[in-house]
Amino acid sequence: MKLNGQGIVITGASKGLGKALAFELGRRGARLFLVARNEEVLDRVVRSLREDGIEAHGWAADVADKDAVYPLAGAAQTALGHVDVVIHNASALGPSPLRPLLDTDCEDLERALAVNLIGPFRLSKVFAGSMAMRQHGWIVHVTSDASVSAYPTWGAYSVSKAGFDHLARVWAAELDGFGVRMLSVDPGDMNTDLHREAAPADDPTTLLDPEEVAERLVDFLETAEAVPNGARVSLSEWRAPRWKSGDALATSIGGTRS
Repeated sequence: MKLNGQGIVITGASKGLGKALAFELGRRGARLFLVARNEEVLDRVVRSLREDGIEAHGWAADVADKDAVYPLAGAAQTALGHVDVVIHNASALGPSPLRPLLDTDCEDLERALAVNLIGPFRLSKVFAGSMAMRQHGWIVHVTSDASVSAYPTWGAYSVSKAGFDHLARVWAAELDGFGVRMLSVDPGDMNTDLHREAAPADDPTTLLDPEEVAERLVDFLETAEAVPNGARVSLSEWRAPRWKSGDALATSIGGTRS
């Protein structure tokens, strides 16, 4: 994927991997539209990017809010001219602290589904149509191995991410031939607020740095033309020199909770 000049929307962009991706993509020439709930924090990120000479626009919104979708999409199209890439990075853990499904409130499951599955569906539905008309577009799902492995107490998050993975596969099947590419990428365990909330006892020195992961993920995206549409990729198993079209890594379901 050519990144220079591409108009890219990133959700969950005010901190963690989303923020790191913004700086890494911006350094490679991408034009950015960043979405996050906290307007004050998001504004600081946008100002910092602009100070580095990167084109960046911010929009404070909750991706789970159905009324926010069309204003967000309209603002992104106005700011960027056209949206070439959408990176669904925003994520909700579900109940905190984590608990078994029998002790999970329905509202906690609903929130995880709203942020991790329904919100991305709404945004993809808005952007994918114009991408298909232009015969060009990428939609990237930032996923987790909790989508394919049943970890006790991770139920709400796990179920929502499983649906998130399959959503990308169905989009890919339906839009095959229209120039719209779908990918799911598992970045691995990172030193982020979400991980600290989920596993506060974990030693942060054993976790991946979001900036390091962002660089690796963007390196991957630059080679992703060879990846089968709808593939789910474990970033920890990807190696640039080994990547070939049809490589077994394209359907990898390995990785770690992100």
